[in-house]
Amino acid sequence: MSMLLSAVNWVYSHLKLSDVALALVGFFLLSYLREKLVSKGGPVMWPVLGITPMLVLNKNDLFGWCTKWVVRAGGTFHYRGVWFGGLYGIMTADPANIEHILKTNFKNYPKGEFYRERFSDLLEDGIFNADDELWKEERRVAKTEMHTSRFLEHTFTTIRDLVEQKLVKLMENMTTSKRVFDLQDVLLRFTFDNICISAFGVDPGSLEIDLPEIPFAKAFEDATEYSLARFLLPPFVWKPMRFLGIGYERKLKKAITIVHAFANKTVRERRNKMRKLGSLNDSSDILSRLMQREYEKEEDTTRGNYFSDKYFREFCTSFIIAGRDTTSVALVWFFWLVQKHPQVEKRILSEIREIRGKRTRQETCDWFEVEELKEMVYLQAALTESLRLYPSVPMEMKQALDDDVWPDGTRVKKGARVYYSVFSMGRIESIWGKDCEDYKPERWIKEGRIVSGDQFKYVVFNAGPRLCVGKKFAYTQMKMVAAAILMRYSVKVVEGQTIIPKLTTTLYMKNGMRVTLLPRDW
Repeated sequence: MSMLLSAVNWVYSHLKLSDVALALVGFFLLSYLREKLVSKGGPVMWPVLGITPMLVLNKNDLFGWCTKWVVRAGGTFHYRGVWFGGLYGIMTADPANIEHILKTNFKNYPKGEFYRERFSDLLEDGIFNADDELWKEERRVAKTEMHTSRFLEHTFTTIRDLVEQKLVKLMENMTTSKRVFDLQDVLLRFTFDNICISAFGVDPGSLEIDLPEIPFAKAFEDATEYSLARFLLPPFVWKPMRFLGIGYERKLKKAITIVHAFANKTVRERRNKMRKLGSLNDSSDILSRLMQREYEKEEDTTRGNYFSDKYFREFCTSFIIAGRDTTSVALVWFFWLVQKHPQVEKRILSEIREIRGKRTRQETCDWFEVEELKEMVYLQAALTESLRLYPSVPMEMKQALDDDVWPDGTRVKKGARVYYSVFSMGRIESIWGKDCEDYKPERWIKEGRIVSGDQFKYVVFNAGPRLCVGKKFAYTQMKMVAAAILMRYSVKVVEGQTIIPKLTTTLYMKNGMRVTLLPRDW
């Protein structure tokens, strides 16, 4: 031991600080060069820090940065995070790989524990945070109720009434007062009220003329954003913060309390209505239909409650995520693109005029019927193309249960977090051609009909077994809103504002979109 201590003292006394610094720099450079050699076209993983420095440096354009590197890497690259942080995986935008993940080897790529743990406080076991048998059952229930003729008629009537009685009146007020307003905020209010009425039979009233502040809506936005922060921090940081109730975790807990209180109140009031009336057969919203089904099942005394209050709370939270943010965000990017491409707006208006021109004299209503919306082929193509470039959910994540090999030869380790960039896919030449970054609705039309295309090249509505059950509802809602606004007003985007995506799970415009409206002369 004394000899060892003597040796250490000798080294310490003869080694200069500059030598240590030089050795560390040399180690860092060698590690950097090694990482660059093994990155195979992807972004360099820095020693110790991994991909973290690049994420920080490009936080204001992370989706664009990801697109650049996924193209350079030929569609797929590996990544890792800070040492001991447990973050490692693969980023891809290759349609063949995505088909493998979402269909061919679907069972190997659930949401995974990594994802579920970070959203567990907000989403609990709801459909967007569920895997395996729990997910299958929740999807089956949702699909069964949403595809009934009764619910389809109910949702159409809800959308039509909300557009005509609330949205159009609000737009008229904005036009008369020549007011500059945030169109993204208005559309978020519309879709929030719409999903609450359609799914829960509750009108929050956020689309009133005075645009009232709705605490739940703000809390919901905060809850999703703060939950996302858990993806950016290692567990040994955010878990103690949650336990101690400090920092953003304290804000997250407060926001989730408000969200769950709204959902619990909605469920409680519907149960009280059921007890009072003895039946909810006169109501067409999904929550009422599910409670009615529960009531009928309870007649069998061998069973307990078919659905618990917790289940209904999770249902409410999940449906708001599905129906509020996605379509409103899709619409605001659509209006921005249309304003930049007047030739597209001209064709949409021409199509609307042609459809309205087929009406008889008795049919003078300002809204559109279901069949008329179906005839709006070019409008649907314009919305589809907008979503290709600005998908509402720009990136998705799965987690590998076992080792695997993808069609492009990429090896996947058990536990790897697998991201596929929907945003990047819309900007890859090998998928869409040299005009991939151009806004061209025509690419979706062939012989006067919409071309659906390969769902694994266009995963805006997910694909495979997890294909969005509300896709039809989303298009009906978007077409009704877009047609109602464009036929009445010319939307003018205020100059000088910065239109960029916000770094969150949904592709919000970071600063909103301020606009004015000019009445359209038909």
